[in-house]
Amino acid sequence: MNWEAELQELRRREAMAREMGGPDKVKRQHDGGRLTVRERVEALVDKGSFHEVGAIAGRAEYTAKGDLKGFTPSNCVMGRALVDGRPVVVVGDDFTVRGGSADATIREKPIMAERMATELRLPIIRMIEGSGGGGSVKTIETTGRANLPGGVGGTQLYQQTTANMGIVPVVTLGLGSVAGLGAARLAAAHYSVMTKSSAMFVAGPPVVARLGEKLDKRDLGGWQIQCKAGAVDDAVDTEEEAFALARRFLSYMPSSVFELPAATRNRDDVARRDEKLISAIPRDPRQAYKMRPIIETLVDKGSFFEMGKWFGRPVITGLARLDGRVVAVLASDPIFQGGSWTADACSKIIRFVDLAETFHLPVVYLMDCPGFAVGLEAEKTATIRWGVRAMAAVNQCRQPWCTIIVRNAFGVAGVVHQPAGRYSIRYAWPSARWGSLPLEGGVEAAYAAEVAAAEDKDAKVAEIEERLQKLRSPFRTAEAFWVEEIIDPRDSRKLLCEFARLADPLRAPGPAAFTMRP
Repeated sequence: MNWEAELQELRRREAMAREMGGPDKVKRQHDGGRLTVRERVEALVDKGSFHEVGAIAGRAEYTAKGDLKGFTPSNCVMGRALVDGRPVVVVGDDFTVRGGSADATIREKPIMAERMATELRLPIIRMIEGSGGGGSVKTIETTGRANLPGGVGGTQLYQQTTANMGIVPVVTLGLGSVAGLGAARLAAAHYSVMTKSSAMFVAGPPVVARLGEKLDKRDLGGWQIQCKAGAVDDAVDTEEEAFALARRFLSYMPSSVFELPAATRNRDDVARRDEKLISAIPRDPRQAYKMRPIIETLVDKGSFFEMGKWFGRPVITGLARLDGRVVAVLASDPIFQGGSWTADACSKIIRFVDLAETFHLPVVYLMDCPGFAVGLEAEKTATIRWGVRAMAAVNQCRQPWCTIIVRNAFGVAGVVHQPAGRYSIRYAWPSARWGSLPLEGGVEAAYAAEVAAAEDKDAKVAEIEERLQKLRSPFRTAEAFWVEEIIDPRDSRKLLCEFARLADPLRAPGPAAFTMRP
């Protein structure tokens, strides 16, 4: 006597679960150019590594004799797997079962996935397609009552979802129509990607239409809107590309805040010097230049991983390696508003510096900031409030920090180029220029009487500017030791790699991470 009959029943139920919403629903998913949730899991993780939890959970129908007649699996698929040999938690919505809506799932499954990530200290990857909330309005009729958001026992998923942001790396992938709680789960991430055929919104077109706005899914929440707004970090054409970005992001991350990011073997010469750097910054301060090639030159070849490139465009944020060690790279982009800090740029800085602080990443800042953005739009968007919040994020950051001032450093935003009140490493290129405010536009105000008395006002302004430019030389500042070092730009990579090596022992894993030594 053995238990083979029960094992056969288990395998039968597992096979029914793998059928998901049935052949018609699977075909509809494929006809829409989308993979099923199970195909997504297999494409994302290392081959054969997925260990599913709760596969046979769902809604069953039984005959009068108590035999299983039909089975609809929960539309949440979750479990553990390996990504590049490292354990992770994976949880995905099954759109073939009631469009991924929560009224067709079992609420304990996504909650357990989040808890698993917390307790085992593993990164979590959410693949989201559907609403994932309280179901449709039809749920009121099927349940006989209205759901109270956050009612008794109804806050566990919300608590765990946000708590994980301070414990483990969270990656989210928007792979179809995402609404309501699904949109919140997509946004609650350290790195998020959506396919360009997807859409994300708090409420979909039918709800919005009742408010007088008739929009289709893409116009309401397409990738251009969400990436530009900063709700999602990146967008790609295919699901396979989204999986590749998820794997790459995690390659820079520790498994949790209780560890440090793994270093890799560096095959790029630490002392490599690029002659193009000596002429990378134009002599005309009004002329823009491309910062990304400078970043690529300074970090280990091919290691720069940009995040959020369509949002807050006066600044560039991303991860990279220096001598094989992971660093967080913050850089100005003078192509957009001269690199001045707009409200959305400040918001981007806050989120990125918080990421570095959470996961113990040393920060490298390549600075060319002429100050906060000015003008009516800047005032309407409360740039100064967001700027002060960005200042707080930088000042509260306890990770090792290195700044290279490549050109501008002006005004209050210019102050925020390193954490205040503690030591950090700072260099300046010969192209650096700084002050309380730029000379351009300020001479007329500061020397108003002298300019007004001149016969040739333009000539007088030019004369005063030339005089002040000589006084503003970075060498004058270095004489007073107001700046520590002016360096040859071609030596920057060597010095940054030294910084990465010095930073290694100065980081400590754990939620109450390291405070920089005095």
